[in-house]
Amino acid sequence: MEARERFAELVRESGASLAALSRKIGRNPSYLHQYVTKGSPRRLEERDRRVLAGIFGVPESALGGPKENNVAEEEWFQVPRFQLEASAGFGALGGEEEPFDVMRFSRKWLREQGLQPEMLSAIRVVGDSMDPLLRDGDEILVDQRPNPFRDGIHVLRVGDFLQVKRVQAAAPGKLMLISANPAYEPVEVSLTDVNMIGRVVWKGGRV
Repeated sequence: MEARERFAELVRESGASLAALSRKIGRNPSYLHQYVTKGSPRRLEERDRRVLAGIFGVPESALGGPKENNVAEEEWFQVPRFQLEASAGFGALGGEEEPFDVMRFSRKWLREQGLQPEMLSAIRVVGDSMDPLLRDGDEILVDQRPNPFRDGIHVLRVGDFLQVKRVQAAAPGKLMLISANPAYEPVEVSLTDVNMIGRVVWKGGRV
């Protein structure tokens, strides 16, 4: 099966919109429709292929990329990295909500952690309010499954600001946003003012 047919099959199976996928890779809404129906472009560009492979959880070779030697590609999942920064401070405006890169994780390891690969995304932490638990520059995996809320470290949007905090239930209809750094006071917010993005399930960063 050629790459274009495989891509069209993945789109059908997922129920995704070609227009939405085109926007995710920074293209005009008709870009992938033309690729599938008219064969233009003839091949996906490397960046587009890498991001789409991460979204669908397939090796790049399935979308026309080169086959890797000595690596069983099906054993790996490419989690998309987003140009977003979850502030561990007073709040930062989110960046463009489209993937620009991927991080590879063992599918076996993800299963052992009870995680669903397709519902994961990676973003960067900025600021020091979650220090030392999460440090400025750390990369975090966010589990975006719509599970019932429970206390823990979450990425959430409050107004225009994306934050990462320990979130606890407070008074009815309220949440408490708690920083690991004692220099920052807890903040109580209304549920109606918060959009829960997902739960932080892993972190990585430089030593």
